Amino acid sequence: MAQKPQANPDGDRYNPKRVYVREDMIAATSVLQIRASEIRQTQINWQSYLQSQMITQRDHDYIVNLDQRGQKDMPDQNPEACADVFLNLITHISKDNTIQYILVLIDDILSEDKSRVRIFRESRHGSVWQPFLNLLNRQDEFVQHMTARIIAKLACWHSSLMEKSDLHFYLSWLKDQLKMNNNDYIQSVARCLQMMLRVDEYRFAFLSVDGISTLLSILASRVNFQVQYQLVFCLWVLTFNPLLAEKMNKFNAIPILADILSDSVKEKVTRIVLAVFRNLIEKPEDHQVAKEHCIAMVQCKVLKQLSILEQKRSDDEDIMNDVDFLNERLQASVQDLSSFDQYATEVKSGRLEWSPVHKSAKFWRENAARLNERGQELLRTLVHLLEKSRDPVVLAVACYDVGEYVRHYPRGKHIIEQLGGKQRVMYLLSHEDPNVRYEALLAVQKLMVHNWEYLGKQLEKEQIDKQTGGTAVGAKA
Repeated sequence: MAQKPQANPDGDRYNPKRVYVREDMIAATSVLQIRASEIRQTQINWQSYLQSQMITQRDHDYIVNLDQRGQKDMPDQNPEACADVFLNLITHISKDNTIQYILVLIDDILSEDKSRVRIFRESRHGSVWQPFLNLLNRQDEFVQHMTARIIAKLACWHSSLMEKSDLHFYLSWLKDQLKMNNNDYIQSVARCLQMMLRVDEYRFAFLSVDGISTLLSILASRVNFQVQYQLVFCLWVLTFNPLLAEKMNKFNAIPILADILSDSVKEKVTRIVLAVFRNLIEKPEDHQVAKEHCIAMVQCKVLKQLSILEQKRSDDEDIMNDVDFLNERLQASVQDLSSFDQYATEVKSGRLEWSPVHKSAKFWRENAARLNERGQELLRTLVHLLEKSRDPVVLAVACYDVGEYVRHYPRGKHIIEQLGGKQRVMYLLSHEDPNVRYEALLAVQKLMVHNWEYLGKQLEKEQIDKQTGGTAVGAKA
């Protein structure tokens, strides 16, 4: 039997910004709701379905009494009949217009009273999920998205969890809808996820369908502020789980959210981003991960944005509380930051720049070997940046760092070759940016020479010989 969903440990913080909750819910489903209002005005000829034997006499009498005669308490009076009739209707009727109307009726029944989900979840009809999941494959977009809305309510408003295979199918469908270009119902899809991800047991299922990376890739593509707010809200509820809060920045969440914070002109977007940042520090049980998150925020210039918000002094108490909390924690992390911490955070953020640490010979002498820690995590990230980044500055700095690592670590050349770094650097020799070509050339020279220091001395000696006309060599002979 499915387990009861875990109680929310954070209580009212799930409605953090309570004054905005209702307006966001309305905005989030406006396309769906506008269409639903139009569909409610439709008159369905139930008699024709009875005459064609597509529905039974019982189904006909029930739906006519509920629909046309307005007997709205019928679902509560006879729950079993209600479930049977509606499940029969959506199973046996194929006409899109009628299915649309039936789904609006079901949604209205559930919206009037959340406890009515038990009518469908505890039905004798068998699995309640399959008839609805089948509708997700229909061509009609309204049918798909009204069905998705109903499924979210059935999954979240009942004490029993959605079965694993059905849950996987549903979350995969939502994820694919998010990725669809020009989806008019994207806000409705996001609203379904906002509901689903409040339930702790559904969060890891969403992770398993690659949901978190999908959310972040869409956020990185600069969507409109309403969708932005909703998707960041999804990240926020995910981070109430300590394990997911610890994993979040492996998906590059902090740099993406830092960009949104920097560009945000809507207070509710600012508020929800700050709330995610706070969870990324408060929720991880591993204090080292929380520290790394602080450093990543510093690296992504979050302190600058906090300073701007502090000067503006918003009237929103939640915003200012989070600003104060983040300021205190990030400032403390800056004081404890070693040069290697700064470097590691910069590399992990993927936002390399010519900060002083790169050009410091002392840094490389002392820390080159540390790039091998954690399964050569930093080296692998550098090689990945050489392959994936389109930013000339990032590519130039990554080439320089690879060269310095090889220069100061005895086995560096062999390791970089194993990781595919040599091939990537050589490819950049023909890059369109002259700075990238220059740094790639220097890195290749370091990779091709076994002893960089020896080469430096040889070059120096040759220069002296040229100036003295080779007399020093002749004298020695």
